[in-house]
Amino acid sequence: MTVTAPSTRVLQWPAVRPWLGTAARLGLAAVWLLAGASKVDDLAASGRAVNAYQVLPYDVATVVGAALPFVELALGVLLLLGLATRLTAGISAALLVVFITGIASAWARGLAIDCGCFGSGGQLAEGQAPSYLPEILRDLGFLVMAGFLLIWPRTPVSVDGWLTGEAVVEDEDE
Repeated sequence: MTVTAPSTRVLQWPAVRPWLGTAARLGLAAVWLLAGASKVDDLAASGRAVNAYQVLPYDVATVVGAALPFVELALGVLLLLGLATRLTAGISAALLVVFITGIASAWARGLAIDCGCFGSGGQLAEGQAPSYLPEILRDLGFLVMAGFLLIWPRTPVSVDGWLTGEAVVEDEDE
């Protein structure tokens, strides 16, 4: 005779995963919206921040810096809506890899710059120290969120789910 414990509902991965995805999607949306909004009112400063990395020619850096806030805002809106989530997560992941590489490159070359991730950025004033490690770790956390959405893009309360009509939360009895 086998004795079993009374049936208790334990949170299982198929039930939790979509809600973790929703948290990742909305969290990453907030990051992109804040980053873009913090730069969109001063595109010249955003261009100077990109130029401070000393990777691109000045003219290219200013164009990239001027375009970047709009790309970030677009990614944020798409993630907020849950529209084209896997594609948006892929673009987010690629952009985050570029950011992490840029920060690591600035650190390795001994540059003293502010990353410009959530503001104007650029050269630091004399005596100010850069905070490269926390910036890289932060962006790695965002990269994990984007990676989660690349693997499991379907989340509750999303346009993707509405358009496809797919059930997101799996029934454990199936």
